[in-house]
Amino acid sequence: MNIILITVGKIKEKYLKDAIAEYSKRLSRYCKLEIIELQDEKTPENASEKEEFQIKGKEGEAILKAIKDNMFVVALAIEGKMLSSEELADFIKAAGIKGNSNIAFVIGGSLGLSKEVLNRADFKLSFSKMTFPHQLMRVILLEQAYRGFRINCGEPYHK
Repeated sequence: MNIILITVGKIKEKYLKDAIAEYSKRLSRYCKLEIIELQDEKTPENASEKEEFQIKGKEGEAILKAIKDNMFVVALAIEGKMLSSEELADFIKAAGIKGNSNIAFVIGGSLGLSKEVLNRADFKLSFSKMTFPHQLMRVILLEQAYRGFRINCGEPYHK
């Protein structure tokens, strides 16, 4: 199985880079992981709604270019469906059984995802009704993917 993270923005903080590297290493036992980092658009301090819409649109275009036809696209969106760790494990397993061996998780920039990206998604996933920094979501997503593979392999994990 191939897990692809399509993300907007670079990780600057060393502690986040270290956590991403650790979970990437752990995941390598279970799947092939690819992280595609796209450039984020600079958002002016007091951006208007129109400016934010344009920024999300530009980032969305870059995301859509990174998505290949053979990818099963999971958009991280606050309005998506919330799953437990066990349900996410089942979701990943079911995707593989259905022949979706390329699962692309999409994490937008600080303004979220454009409508076009959300419309392209095969599934919308929410980790919480709370808002998290998009850089931190990479770590959370990788940890949960790792946990999901361990669950699916019948290996011990923290409950």
